Amino acid sequence: MNGTIAEAYDVCASITKEQARNFHYGIRLLPADKRGALCALYALSRRVDDIGDGDLPVAAKATALAAVRSDLREIDRSTDPVLMAVADTARRYPVPLGAFEELVDGVEMDVTGRTYETFEDLVDYCRCVAGSVGRLCLGVFGSRPDPLAAEYADALGIALQQTNILRDIREDLLNGRVYLPQSDLDAHGVTLKLDASGNLADPTGDLAALISAAAQRARGWYDRGSRLLPLLDRRSAACAGAMSGIYRRLLDRIEANPPVVYDRRLSLSGWEKAGVAVRALAGVRP
Repeated sequence: MNGTIAEAYDVCASITKEQARNFHYGIRLLPADKRGALCALYALSRRVDDIGDGDLPVAAKATALAAVRSDLREIDRSTDPVLMAVADTARRYPVPLGAFEELVDGVEMDVTGRTYETFEDLVDYCRCVAGSVGRLCLGVFGSRPDPLAAEYADALGIALQQTNILRDIREDLLNGRVYLPQSDLDAHGVTLKLDASGNLADPTGDLAALISAAAQRARGWYDRGSRLLPLLDRRSAACAGAMSGIYRRLLDRIEANPPVVYDRRLSLSGWEKAGVAVRALAGVRP
């Protein structure tokens, strides 16, 4: 690895350490080469996500996302350190770079303010913004032969995204976004709104019931996605297990007490995340 490429990976590692508050606990369980590769994939994924979540006008966000698509087409010629590291990763591992296009598709849904009528509509979004990342990671992990490996990686990403959605209902509403399917809201008689204190309003407990049901549904996706772990080598399984374990622990808390997300963005402590990672490295399933 020449100096320039090594420096590019260092940039990606710094981005991951600073910004991947949950994923970093899993990534650091990998051997050095795979760790660097996953940091590169994370750094580019984060760049795309930041466009969608940033303060630019809609038109500027659309232009920035189009630029990412163009960068992906010319990635082997790029001098951008993140793109250089991703290109090198794709040369060394069977990474499906087309999954980044799906990620851009999903972020474009955020930018245009798409809403979701049914859970199936939401799954399509989750597959773009999170299943894509699961399949990118699988390219680095490698797996024993199984025709469903990519589907399991996809399902695990979708499970994590559903957890994010339940955790961030209030924050998303403040930003003018609603990810809960309209069919779920209608079935539970819920209209999302904030009370006088700026917290999610739930005078009848119907929102709590919706969240509990959605959490139970997300568990099915975790169960399917966890079938990937036995197909991976020990360190890769530990990485995937730590990532999913942290989010599954969040889901446990949300399901046990839905109002915990009404006034805050729920998170685990550093010690709790480290504990999940240690258990994953020891082979304890999340």
